[in-house]
Amino acid sequence: MRHASASNETIENSSLTMTDVFKMCTQCERLSKKDVGVRIPRPMGNGPSRFIPEKEILQVSKLDESTQSIFEDAFAVLGRLDNISLVIGFHPQYLESFLKTQHYLLQIDGPLSLHCRHYIGIMAAARHQCTYLVNLHVNDFLQVGGDPKWLNGLGEAPQKLQALGELNKILAHRPWLLTKEHIEHLLKAEEHSWSLAELIHIVVLLTHYHALASFTFGCGITPDIQTDGGHTFRAPSLSGYCVCDIANGNGALEEMFGNQQESSGEVEVLMERMKQLQECRDEEEASQEEMATRFEREKTESMLVVTSEDEECVPSRDVSRHFEDPSYGYKDFSRRGEHVPTLRVQDYSWEDHGFSLVNRLYPDFGQLLDEKFQIAFNLTYNTMATHQGVDTSMLRRAIWNYIHCMFGIRYDDYDYGEINQLLDRSFKVYIKTMVCSPEKITKRMYESFWRQFRHSEKVHVNLLLMEARMQAELLYALRAITRYMT
Repeated sequence: MRHASASNETIENSSLTMTDVFKMCTQCERLSKKDVGVRIPRPMGNGPSRFIPEKEILQVSKLDESTQSIFEDAFAVLGRLDNISLVIGFHPQYLESFLKTQHYLLQIDGPLSLHCRHYIGIMAAARHQCTYLVNLHVNDFLQVGGDPKWLNGLGEAPQKLQALGELNKILAHRPWLLTKEHIEHLLKAEEHSWSLAELIHIVVLLTHYHALASFTFGCGITPDIQTDGGHTFRAPSLSGYCVCDIANGNGALEEMFGNQQESSGEVEVLMERMKQLQECRDEEEASQEEMATRFEREKTESMLVVTSEDEECVPSRDVSRHFEDPSYGYKDFSRRGEHVPTLRVQDYSWEDHGFSLVNRLYPDFGQLLDEKFQIAFNLTYNTMATHQGVDTSMLRRAIWNYIHCMFGIRYDDYDYGEINQLLDRSFKVYIKTMVCSPEKITKRMYESFWRQFRHSEKVHVNLLLMEARMQAELLYALRAITRYMT
């Protein structure tokens, strides 16, 4: 650990760029092979994503100085640059906020110990069978002194952590079922009780990693080289991928994606619908009764969107050991024969209620979360595919509100009739699968929506989906905590 700190300090106090770092790594590789005979691990995949050509991701850090600077800072602090960050690098403004929030959540002084934070991250990611995040935090858990026995299964962890299993599964799959009784059970368990401040930290960790699992699957993130499944010791082939390729851009051959071929007029049709909807808004406004009817109609229609054609996924033994009740999964918010009250944002919102509760019990973190939500929601380059100067606010709000609608959250001032006009069925299938059952996402599903759009725009969509999902889970958790407190 001392050597790692010294190495980080050297990078921080020098003018080394990421390219310099990787060139030095390449020289070390040659020396090791020649003089010491050390086997050097090589990445298994062709870049950070199975869905996005490696060449496009690598070009981002070369062409954008702000992205390059953020990458260098992250590498100096963590000693690594994970594949999630490389993919988010398409959007440096969001990446900076994301890394700052995650750093605060995992490393800055807070209610929970460092090893508990990583273990809760493992529990949350395992709920969606996200081996990428599980493996990442298994390594971090051990590095900060976590007990290796806990990794044998949730049953080996302390009783206090085992008690989080119910909260974990409800938040991940059906957060609207969370009640103040669930909260009371965790806060009044005698010697196994959590404090309110600890519980806020736990809730943010769980929702963060549930949502990040969605992003990981939605972007086809591949294992990092230092984790299980991310490397091989086999000799490189002519088409092999080498770590030095990040520096010089010589990745695997560029992939040919069918979704890059233009489908006739897809973007133009969407832009025309946005224009017509804006004109309708300007001409007349629907009554509150009609708005409520349109919400109920959209909520019912969202139940008819099937998340995946594949058979139900069965979690692997390595992942399922970290959670209980693997058969518990997503169910639609309002199923036949059941009645769950809609959460009206006017009654409990992030801005008016959740933000202040988080900030009070976990100082300053509410502000970081709020900034991240705002950046994701408002992020725009005023482009759609090849079109410039486009106002995309209507489309971004439709995506955000559709996700919240699936979670039973209603905005009284929003016309839910716009969703069906702007989001086609293949896009809805992708959204619902990524948000509710991300482990079922396939490359075909990623390619099937918005075929004319750039990969950077699809990553932008995935950031919206991730943050909207996290906020939806948080609203239900914080509302339950508020009800317990009052």
